[in-house]
Amino acid sequence: MRTLFYIGERLWTGSARAFVAAAQMLGSREHPVTVACCGDSAVERHALEFGVDVVRIEPASFFGSDAWGLRRILQERFIEVGFVHTDREQLIVSTALRLAERGAVIRRVPVFTPVDLQRRGRFAARAAATGLLFTTENELKASNTNSLPIPAAVAPLGVDAAAYDALRPINRASFGAPANALLVACVYEPNARSALLSAMRTVSLLAPRHPELHMSVVGRGSEEDDLRLHAAALGISQAVSFLGERDDALTILRAADVGWVAATHDDAAFAFLDFMAMRIPVIAERSVVSQHYVADQIAGILLSPSDPSYTASSVAAFLAQTERRTAMGNAGRARVQREFSATAMLEGFERATDAASNRERWAAR
Repeated sequence: MRTLFYIGERLWTGSARAFVAAAQMLGSREHPVTVACCGDSAVERHALEFGVDVVRIEPASFFGSDAWGLRRILQERFIEVGFVHTDREQLIVSTALRLAERGAVIRRVPVFTPVDLQRRGRFAARAAATGLLFTTENELKASNTNSLPIPAAVAPLGVDAAAYDALRPINRASFGAPANALLVACVYEPNARSALLSAMRTVSLLAPRHPELHMSVVGRGSEEDDLRLHAAALGISQAVSFLGERDDALTILRAADVGWVAATHDDAAFAFLDFMAMRIPVIAERSVVSQHYVADQIAGILLSPSDPSYTASSVAAFLAQTERRTAMGNAGRARVQREFSATAMLEGFERATDAASNRERWAAR
């Protein structure tokens, strides 16, 4: 079954990473796969690094122009199943498939995100046979998908833990961290700004007694001036570095002693998996996403977001126990291998593709 992954955003998000990784894995099993993404974007750059087949799209203000252009790609490549994330992407791909007189759409729901088909999404579901793809069985059970012609499926996010073993840490001096620091690498994205501010307040409370502590914040939005100003107001400008979005982010994480996640949904999920696969113990605020991936007090610690003083004392005790942190890192690695493997993710996408390939369901549109 010839499959398209349509990524309309230019940013390298967790959702974009999920699609590119799935495309690469499906391709490794001889599935004909194409990634449609914006030219000269972070998504295109990473997709090419993954070695997947890429076609460029240039999003227009009117979805019909995008759909008409995509129709030609679908016909040339005989694509029959398209994966999307958003209402707009669903409308574009569904319309293009309808114009090309073939195919079905699978809309993936980012991890622990409510299913919310807006007007465009509902209209798109009438243009082409549509199904939903969830990350966990609990999300599938909680959904109401009986009205869709294609059965909903589950594809857990996962990584190949062994692939991280060859990853070497970047020199700390190259990103402004002292060589002898107790380095905390914080993965950030703008939807979790309050979580990052809480982490920075924790650093400000710990810094007087732990001058060796240094936090490096990496991810889109982490170079914003207001974050630097907040660090200055807390008196921790020298203890925190803001690195922005970087292609070498994994080598920065690899150099860390501790991982802190200030992100949401798919971005948070991959951050947890990256840290655990690298045997790095994790700190994060307690949420439905963090509780799904991180076993509290086993692979890391989950914090209450409403009590800064308790957070600081918990983190201080955590940082002081080197052997415990090592044990947590090892436990996290074992958890990834056991419960969040790349193979499970691949098989989930294969099941979804097989469900969408039933041509009898296409007629239900």
